[in-house]
Order: sequence, then C-alpha cells, then structure tokens
Amino acid sequence: MAGSPTSGARPRIGVLALQGDFREHIASLTELGAHVVPLRRPEEVETLDGVVIPGGESSVMDKLSRAFGVAEPLADAIRAGLPTYGTCAGMIMLSSRITEGIAGQQTLDVLDTTVRRNAFGSQNDSFEIDVPMPALGDAPVHAVFIRAPVVEEHGPGVEVLGALPDGQVVAVQQGNVIASAFHPEVAGEDRFHRRFLDLVRSA
Repeated sequence: MAGSPTSGARPRIGVLALQGDFREHIASLTELGAHVVPLRRPEEVETLDGVVIPGGESSVMDKLSRAFGVAEPLADAIRAGLPTYGTCAGMIMLSSRITEGIAGQQTLDVLDTTVRRNAFGSQNDSFEIDVPMPALGDAPVHAVFIRAPVVEEHGPGVEVLGALPDGQVVAVQQGNVIASAFHPEVAGEDRFHRRFLDLVRSA
C-alpha cells in the first residue's frame, strides 16, 4: 500500500476534494472513526491508508485531477493496493472503459469495468430504490441514483455486489476497489463505507 500503515490507530482516509459531494463522504467517514482529509495535491497520496472518489461531474473531475497532478500518482497507488471506494462519478473515474463520455475524457483505469455515463438520464430522472445486496447484510441497501452510471460489462475478477431488478449492475468490487453507481452518503447508508474501512484495516 502506498500510505504508511496505521494499524492500531485511526486510518487516514483521503477524499478527492476537487469537485463533487466530497463533504458528505468526509462526514460519513469521520462518523465511523476515520481520520479524514481532503485530497487535492499529488504529494498527499502517499500519506493515505485509503481513498474515496465522490460523486460529481466525472468529466470535470477527470480534467481537474490531471490539472492538479493527482490522477497519475493516485492510479499508481490504487494499482499498488491502496483501498479505494468510488461513488457515481467516482465509479466512472475508476473504470477501465467508459461509454458516452465526453471527447478526451480519461479514467484512472483501475477497475475492470465498462461503465455508461448518465445511464438513467438527467438530474430530473433521479430516483431511489431498495437494492438487495447479500454481501452487505440481510437488509436491502436504500440506493439514491443521481445522473448515475451503470456497469455494462465487467471482467472475471469483478464481484457484483448489487444489481437492479432488470439486471443492471450498480455496485461492484475488485480486490481493493469498491464502486457504486449510487450515493450511500446521501441516504445515510453506511455499510459501503464500513466495508471500505474494513479493507483499509486489513490492507
């Protein structure tokens, strides 16, 4: 892992804070006992035990992460084992392939998935639904979708954590990387953040 281990201490989690709903993730993770810092500079990556990439506008996040020099060291750290959780735009940022992206849009290419941007339409087409996710417990996850992506294809190493009734995949995990198309931090759902922190502690 890129960061210094903090076994026995509060894990130091960076939330990419260039754009999007990073404040909600900071609040959720702080409530769960993590030491959470906004991530904006490349030199901060190596100090982290885990990282969260929030929802927002994926194309803007991509441009800013490259402009600030964060994208490359972040991708390298994730490939080296840094536990990572991405929501909505964060899922797009992590994926290896993207459909319906804007011209020139890039990703961190650390999750063997193909995702489609704005798969459910515009902001006005946002919706909420309870999604069964046995890996996270018996109770379904209340999922809030806001201009959300969907996983169209995934490699054999990717575990599907949750799918909609029509089969569209909306939550996955591949090794140290978790991604959801929806916003648990908006719904007050903490099981994804807990699963992520379990990854951090075992890394």
